[in-house]
Amino acid sequence: MLVYMRGAGDIATGIALRLHRAGLAVVMADIAEPTCIRRTVAFCEAIRLGEACVEGVCARLAHDAAQARAIADTSDIAVVVDPAADMLGETAPDVVVDAILAKKNLGTTIDMAPVVIGVGPGFTAGVDCHAAVETKRGHYLGRALYEGSPIANTGIPGIIGGHGSERVLRAPADGTFDPLAAIGDIVRTGDVVARVDGVPMPATIDGVLRGLLAPGVHVLRGMKSGDIDPRGDASFCDTVSDKASAVGGGVLEAILRLSGALGRQTAAPALRVEVAPTAFPEGE
Repeated sequence: MLVYMRGAGDIATGIALRLHRAGLAVVMADIAEPTCIRRTVAFCEAIRLGEACVEGVCARLAHDAAQARAIADTSDIAVVVDPAADMLGETAPDVVVDAILAKKNLGTTIDMAPVVIGVGPGFTAGVDCHAAVETKRGHYLGRALYEGSPIANTGIPGIIGGHGSERVLRAPADGTFDPLAAIGDIVRTGDVVARVDGVPMPATIDGVLRGLLAPGVHVLRGMKSGDIDPRGDASFCDTVSDKASAVGGGVLEAILRLSGALGRQTAAPALRVEVAPTAFPEGE
């Protein structure tokens, strides 16, 4: 079974790992200059480096649909530059998963494949996808929804180690991003971890720098450009998050249920979540 994933950031990578380990072939698509900050656990790094390995699984850059299918048929994951999903016709996937996490639908439709799954806010099961998966931290994280939509985005980062929005680093100016520290470094409040056209971007809290944009990325002032983990464990930088794994489990459930891959139809009722949109904060 071939899965074509829109998006190859850290959450998409957690999903891809679960699918790959379950025996599914995976092709991931992203933009030419990805803006994922958790680059050590994001297969989109293959676009910049040619190859990216996460938790023992490697993804390789493919330059066309035929090459992508060939890579996906091996023990690796294929990554392509295809933001508009133009390669869908040639790859002919059994499943499309939209894991761009744009908080809105950027063009995925329910007729793109026999099974289409939307990840996070912006999708409605039965309208633009066959199932949607909840991405907000909290009681419903990772749930596969077969009707209705995931909880609306609040714009507030999730709480990790007692810190929320203050752990996110944002570009201090428009310009070219120049990192001065590396993912995995221990930082203290006030340490300058990057510059944008000479303007410093200081650490906002103490902790481990677990996310930072790649050198040379063009940023706009206020753009999410880094992330500090206050728990202080640098090993977390090399493994996908609990959130990514949970969401990946929901996607895998939906694929198995909707594709009939297990040879039977589940009788379990579809869950529809009715929760106030500010119930749980969004983000890693």
